[in-house]
Amino acid sequence: MAFQGSGELEDQLEEPEDTLRVSPAEEMPVDGPPALEEPEPLLLPWDRFSSWLHCICVVGFDLELGQAVEVIYPHHSKLTEKEKTSICYLSFPDSNSGCLGDTQFCFRFRQATGRKSSLGCFLDHFERDAPVSLKRDQGYYYGYVYFRQVRDKSLKRGYFQKSLVLISKLPYVTFFHSLLKLIAPEYFEKQEPCLEAACNDIDRWPTPCPGKILTLPIMGVVMKLRIPTCYDKPGTSQLVQSTPSDSLVSIVLPTVHEVDLFRCFYPVFFHIQMLWELVLLGEALVVMAPSPAESSDTVLALVSCISPLRYCSDFRPYFTIHDSEFKEYTTRTQAPPSVILGVTNPFFAKTLQHWPHIIRIGDMTQAGEMAKQMKVKKLKNLKTLDSKPGVYTAYKPFLNKDEDIIKQLQKGVQQKRPSAAQNAILRRYFLELTQSFIIPLERYVASLMPLQKSISPWKSPPQLRPFNQEEFMKTLEKAGPQLTSRLKGDWIGLYRQFLRCPNFDGWFRNRRKEMMQKLEALHLEALCEEDLQLRIQKHTEVETVDLVLKLKEKLTQAEKDQLPVKTGTLPKLQSHIETIILSLPEDLQGILHKPPSP
Repeated sequence: MAFQGSGELEDQLEEPEDTLRVSPAEEMPVDGPPALEEPEPLLLPWDRFSSWLHCICVVGFDLELGQAVEVIYPHHSKLTEKEKTSICYLSFPDSNSGCLGDTQFCFRFRQATGRKSSLGCFLDHFERDAPVSLKRDQGYYYGYVYFRQVRDKSLKRGYFQKSLVLISKLPYVTFFHSLLKLIAPEYFEKQEPCLEAACNDIDRWPTPCPGKILTLPIMGVVMKLRIPTCYDKPGTSQLVQSTPSDSLVSIVLPTVHEVDLFRCFYPVFFHIQMLWELVLLGEALVVMAPSPAESSDTVLALVSCISPLRYCSDFRPYFTIHDSEFKEYTTRTQAPPSVILGVTNPFFAKTLQHWPHIIRIGDMTQAGEMAKQMKVKKLKNLKTLDSKPGVYTAYKPFLNKDEDIIKQLQKGVQQKRPSAAQNAILRRYFLELTQSFIIPLERYVASLMPLQKSISPWKSPPQLRPFNQEEFMKTLEKAGPQLTSRLKGDWIGLYRQFLRCPNFDGWFRNRRKEMMQKLEALHLEALCEEDLQLRIQKHTEVETVDLVLKLKEKLTQAEKDQLPVKTGTLPKLQSHIETIILSLPEDLQGILHKPPSP
């Protein structure tokens, strides 16, 4: 989503939101009275569950078979054999991780091709106000894991090893990890009846609508949270406050998706600015960590450091040698792809030695030692996973190093500043850096919009001007990042590299789509202001019927695409269409009033 404040988006109004009320859960708007309710979509059993999760899996370890999916719930949930295999291998830490007790982490894997969700249009509808970085992941699933390994002498292997895994399209890592902390311990104690109860609770939840405060009952506990919207001011979070009526609320989540940036970057925080550049430019990055928890947290921190830009390349918070993309991503016959991998197996130190940028994370519980590793290390020094923590790369950053943020964070460490405060400082730093970089692009792209006076109701909407790289570069001299950032360096070089990477392509496609929809909306509004009755007096009957069909098609498309039209535009257009139809002979009226065949 563009930063709000771009001229062509300022008059965009929120349309009424879905409100689905069939459960003990409540949906409460954040501010003011509830919006007018749209007709409630017909929801079948498990539709509500499916808006949050695809399924829940239990993965166990069999001495003869190895990892195996023991239970999929709900039982009608479909996973291909390839997807099941991916889940099996990704749900267990590598044996070298030595994760005794309970461990939580997440992974991401490709969805099998050719499968479509029956809820597709419905999910798109309520997700329209989500920030671009929080929209559901097309083509990928997330797996949120709660792994338990405890000694058990009654088992041949001597250990009980099992994972409870939530499979979802939603990137709400903090929320799903909190949910697992409630469900998993109960499951390990009471087994499958507990899963059935949890799934039935989830199927009574409201859908995950951005902007609404949701109270979600689960197994006798109530969670309260708010999913951000694209209209929220970047860098602010509307904290969910406890109220006197919340006597039943046990858990209030301040965020559904943010990881602790400072904790994740602490082992390498001298290099945070360089890491921001590498992520912004979609460079091939591998994170080598001692456990899946540290690997997945660090990869998610990297992906989120360019927020509110969406990271558009592939990323795998936890990646194993059994992954179906292992050969594709480790081949030496071509340059490493634009992807961020999180790994724990020592084998990768050898397999990925040719990768250009490697981040080595040590045990985060001993983080005090690691912040001393200041220099960027040469790749040839990385032989094994036991190498010292640090960043191994030959990359030369485009921007000069910002010493102020390093000193500020170091001072915080010395003064024992709370981790939450350090995290807020770092998140604000990344946000301001990203905004300084993207605002000149926003400003230039806004200038590609045609003037409103060029929009004629009786001609097709005018086209956007094409993006011209050199024209954009010339704008940087007077309206570049120097207006909002004190950082010096080769900003021009950074932009040139960015314009060639997948993150620019994804950002520009999204902005272009928004602007095309805005043009369509302005065109519709112009049509509504016309005196169509006067117009059709000059038309033949055939031309009038043709006009009705075209207007109906535009109306249908506008509703489907949820165009950002002014309130009242679509009902007004519908009224115009009705008036024109009534001016036609009765036989034609009957035909034109028939609903279109699906």
